[in-house]
Amino acid sequence: MGKKILLIEDNEEIRENTSEILSLAGYEVSMAENGKKGIELAHANKPDLIVCDIMMPVLDGYGVLHLLGKNEEMATIPFIFLTAKTERGDVRKGMDMGADDYLTKPFDDIELLNAIESRFRKVDILKREFSQDLKGFASFVDDVKGMADLKKYSLEMDLKQYRKKEEVYHEGSYPRGIYFLNKGKVKTTRTSESGKELTTGLYSEGDFFGYLALLEESPYKDTATTLEACELYLLPKEEFHALLYRNTEVSKKFIKILSSNLQEKEVQLVKLAYNSVRKKVADALLQLQDKFKRADEPIFSIQVSREDLANLAGTATESTIRTLSDFKDEKLIGIDGGRITIIATLKLANLRN
Repeated sequence: MGKKILLIEDNEEIRENTSEILSLAGYEVSMAENGKKGIELAHANKPDLIVCDIMMPVLDGYGVLHLLGKNEEMATIPFIFLTAKTERGDVRKGMDMGADDYLTKPFDDIELLNAIESRFRKVDILKREFSQDLKGFASFVDDVKGMADLKKYSLEMDLKQYRKKEEVYHEGSYPRGIYFLNKGKVKTTRTSESGKELTTGLYSEGDFFGYLALLEESPYKDTATTLEACELYLLPKEEFHALLYRNTEVSKKFIKILSSNLQEKEVQLVKLAYNSVRKKVADALLQLQDKFKRADEPIFSIQVSREDLANLAGTATESTIRTLSDFKDEKLIGIDGGRITIIATLKLANLRN
């Protein structure tokens, strides 16, 4: 059978006619004559989409949407309201509560099927996985631009080339947009009250950065600097807000794309708080490897200053240098000038505190 649709409508004639249209279109339809029964069927059948009248006895459409929205599994089901012309002023209330679309009664077959197919197309787009590169993000942007409330936004990004050790933005300045790293490596750092610099993030090709300040509408709390020559795209603030706030599903998808960096930062902060110097330096080396090792690279090697490594590890530069010397003697790493090669990944990972 096709996708499952739950139809909640108290008018028997409309309910039967609508069900027939949907069945002929290949959908599997279940019906409820009031909101209470609709809630029960939603939990029992897990529909792919819900079509629901607003004005009904026992429990109206607003009540159905509100109760389903409290359930994590049900809250993501696309929801289309049915409303009479005299009730159109109430539609905004439903959309503000999270409804995806509405149809004004009387509607014809084409209107109904187009609304449903449009919702399913959007769901398919937002379930799709996109590659972590410019092409993947461009595909995501192209797909979401087709959504009616995003069409007027250009969603264009400005390209800029940066030299090695060039500042992208500075702590305390205000964001102009969100950065997408197409080529190169970038670090973000924060200065403590004592003047010590701490690395707060590492970014490689396919990463976004600088978005927390935009979300908080606040100045940057760290400074972004290139570790090598970089190619960066800037998605302007207005375009970022269009992606994030104009459509609920797009917002969820975009936040998912951004969320991996937040999880990495949480793990890093815990390690900085509780690990020994040896463990901190080992974890910093492994973090560099996880972030920057290429798939075709059998052994990871990176040119990194001892100061940068110390900032990432959250240790004094002198302690980092001594620890690296110990690691070299233990044949965990190789050192050639400023270049460090990781020889024993598992042993570094399994170092005890």
